[in-house]
Amino acid sequence: MDDFVKINFLGAAGMVTGSKFLIETSEKKILIDCGMFQGLKELRELNWRDLTIDVGSIDVVLLTHGHLDHVGYLPRLLKQGFLGPIIGTAPTLAIAEIILKDSAKIHEEDAEKANKDNYSKHQSALPFYTVKEADKAIEQFQIEMDDKWIYLSEHIAYRFQYNGHIIGATFIELDINGKRFVFSGDIGRTDDYLLSDPKSPEWADFLFIESTYGNKLHPVENVEEKLANIIRETLNKKGILIIPSFAVERLQTLMYILWRLYKKNKIPNIPIFIDSPMGNNVLNVFNRFPKWHKLSVEDYQAMCNHMNIIHSYKETWETIDDKRSKIVIAGSGMVTGGRVLTYLQQLIDDPATTVLLVGYQAEGTRGRQLKNGAHEIRFFGKYYPVKATIESIDSLSAHADQQGLIKWMSTIKNRPEQVFLIHGEPSVLDAFRVKIKDTYGWDVSIPKLSDVEKIMI
Repeated sequence: MDDFVKINFLGAAGMVTGSKFLIETSEKKILIDCGMFQGLKELRELNWRDLTIDVGSIDVVLLTHGHLDHVGYLPRLLKQGFLGPIIGTAPTLAIAEIILKDSAKIHEEDAEKANKDNYSKHQSALPFYTVKEADKAIEQFQIEMDDKWIYLSEHIAYRFQYNGHIIGATFIELDINGKRFVFSGDIGRTDDYLLSDPKSPEWADFLFIESTYGNKLHPVENVEEKLANIIRETLNKKGILIIPSFAVERLQTLMYILWRLYKKNKIPNIPIFIDSPMGNNVLNVFNRFPKWHKLSVEDYQAMCNHMNIIHSYKETWETIDDKRSKIVIAGSGMVTGGRVLTYLQQLIDDPATTVLLVGYQAEGTRGRQLKNGAHEIRFFGKYYPVKATIESIDSLSAHADQQGLIKWMSTIKNRPEQVFLIHGEPSVLDAFRVKIKDTYGWDVSIPKLSDVEKIMI
């Protein structure tokens, strides 16, 4: 085997989204994650460019977890010639299948709507990928166990290790000719409502670590108390509480907290509507993989029975027309698309409405605009005045904060030869670099998009 490894930073370098890292060796070419860029328009436009590498020569894709910014580019990868297996844990692939199908459906619908209403800048708007193309990618899925070394070739092996964050999520350890490359994926939090604490690595010669909250500590707030207060205020206004939510993990966590609040008599029996086709499918993943989360079968069923699960767009409109005070949880979490836009279109100009943002809102998303106090918001080709009350709960993030990330690294017994900071906005990456240097004295670098790092081994 040659004595070097090339790392291509094809995404999540100098930014939070679009996770893609190509590892080239003389034996294998391995792509870690294959995500879409989200957020600012200039980032989203990168999705439409073909990768600057020979995609057909990639042997395998390893997935840390099923979020769109880690799996959403897979159909495009196939279109550019990838033929190999796409490997992840069973829940990760179940989530990835749901997300790809849902995403493809939205791409098709958005293109159709843009053409019909004539608000596309292009002569004919095309979907980023189709349901058929998503299905092709799903056919190449291959399940692998966690906590087990799997050989890809004579000198290369990998292992998935439980990482919290969302159901099925892992960090990936890659052993190349005796050197350990660790890709953190997204690191979960300790004391999560639904998931066990993440494991952490014991050895890392080269560490690639996410930095989403690398400069922040999650606020210490009583989530249940704050949520109960917001619900009571909504009832007093005879209004509607709209919670844009990620379909994976966040929605299930919110359901669990609301059910707990009702059980403890902290909130009245206010109607709760779950309007997320993708979220409903994710609930089934929780049902299928009980060993990957902390909910008992009984609690899971009681929680689901307490909610009104919406199955059709017709029911969405019935829910909007129902004038009772209620809670609506709908996708998407950063208000970038999904059913939540239909509710906001009808209700965001009503002072009785409250919109509760939970978790990270990326730069360039409508969620970030609302959080920053935007007086109007644009979607479906039009502007809508924001008269609703905008609230936020920041401590429900599924990512470890700076303290959690530093702790996660504390189990590494050796001094890494190099630490690469990925998945972060520029100012965050720099602050986290300083923190790691001050804490551990390690060499830290911040790769940029399209950088190629040649590592001697």
